[in-house]
Amino acid sequence: VLDSLLGQYGVVESCEQVNTDSETAVVNVTYSSKDQARQALDKLNGFQLENFTLKVAYIPDEMASQQNASQQPRGRRGFGQRGSSRQGSPGSVSKQKPCDLPLRLLVPTQFVGAIIGKEGATIRNITKQTQSNLRIDVHRKENAGAAEKSITILSTPEGTSAACKSILEIMHKEAQDIKFTEELPLKILAHNNFVGRLIGKEGRNLKKIEQDTDTKITISPLQELTLYNPERTITVKGSVETCAKAEEEIMKKIRESYENDIASMNLQAHLIPGLNLNALGLFPPTSGMPPPTSGPPAAMTPPYPQFEIFGIYFYKLCHYRIPPFPRHRVQSETETVHLFIPALSVGAIIGKQGQHIKQLSRFAGASIKIAPAEAPDAKVRMVIITGPPEAQFKAQGRIYGKIKEENFVSPKEEVKLEAHIRVPSFAAGRVIGKGGKTVNELQNLSSAEVVVPRDQTPDENDQVVVKITGHFYACQVAQRKIQEILTQVKQHQQQRALQSGPPQSRRK
Repeated sequence: VLDSLLGQYGVVESCEQVNTDSETAVVNVTYSSKDQARQALDKLNGFQLENFTLKVAYIPDEMASQQNASQQPRGRRGFGQRGSSRQGSPGSVSKQKPCDLPLRLLVPTQFVGAIIGKEGATIRNITKQTQSNLRIDVHRKENAGAAEKSITILSTPEGTSAACKSILEIMHKEAQDIKFTEELPLKILAHNNFVGRLIGKEGRNLKKIEQDTDTKITISPLQELTLYNPERTITVKGSVETCAKAEEEIMKKIRESYENDIASMNLQAHLIPGLNLNALGLFPPTSGMPPPTSGPPAAMTPPYPQFEIFGIYFYKLCHYRIPPFPRHRVQSETETVHLFIPALSVGAIIGKQGQHIKQLSRFAGASIKIAPAEAPDAKVRMVIITGPPEAQFKAQGRIYGKIKEENFVSPKEEVKLEAHIRVPSFAAGRVIGKGGKTVNELQNLSSAEVVVPRDQTPDENDQVVVKITGHFYACQVAQRKIQEILTQVKQHQQQRALQSGPPQSRRK
């Protein structure tokens, strides 16, 4: 959420948290120009973000330099552009780029103190030992009173595995010291979307990992997935050595699935004409993955927001800086789309006191309004979205994701919504094509149902409705193709007007 908010006012070059021992997070943000920084200061000071008020002040360059310098001896690190380490111990010389996909662990709460160490000394020691760009976040303040806490590790695969093994060793040593008699398995959190491929057909992949590492591996059932947490718990039982080997194999499979999903999406992205995907600000420059935007409260959310696009969940760590794309873009024509959502989901889309829909509107750069119900028992409500293609992509994608998150469809179903776009009546024939050829090709290409109802009476603006029904990606492809047809029609009209020339004025 903060990434999206900061990115609205310019190109963010760095974003560093400069304190660790306070309930209030102090963050230094550097924009590429002073004008951008001043605009962000004017707009964001006093801004309400998820029930918190932001306090923003300008820091002169020399003061910021002093603050950064004061952080170096403590070994704190921040990941800047392309994951390079700006700060850290002299021994941290690896220039390898951290993997986009983090390792998520679940540890008993009573071991969190030992893992952190006095004033963070133990974590800093792990960082020095791994000799890689490494960041470890222990989410100790989330889910107060919970028996287990999550830990997020961002590094290269080798650095991640080394840190995981160190954490296991610390836990086992602490267990001996406090005479903890229960078994201490390794618990890995993984998104449900990747678990099926980890298990493999008839469980073959998981059985092979068990045999190769001499461990016992179980995975939490689907029924335990919660509203805001799509993660499954992978429990590995064995010695520290065998569990560490199993972690390497498990994460190798999960990373393969993740990279295959990214590659698949990149291959399909060209099917959305007229949409500047880079300008969306959703895609990290190294992977092309679209992370989600605002969502549930941070205390209930894993460190990547949940957002489903093209049937795939994509990840982005909120805790680490992935620089956004530059905000320059070609001015796009504003479009209006009417999206029909389940009436029961309206409250979730609006949010408490309208906060969610306001944040969504700011994030997407679109006007988003929900029309009154046509009848008291109406099952769907119309959302009116007005903005350029990139804004439509963001706004509609987030609405699809929110409906999925809030379980307004069953877990096994895809979210399919109906969208209406209005086209000039004279262009409707081009959308249909001769004998319905164009609309049939459009449906085959996009997998969406596209209908231009017959015998429509044009409205006061001489426009008719085209209905598009399908999942998010299908709807986006269909919308962009139809807009492409409309652009061609307009260009053809302009060419004809130029060829015919201005009308001759009559002489009296």
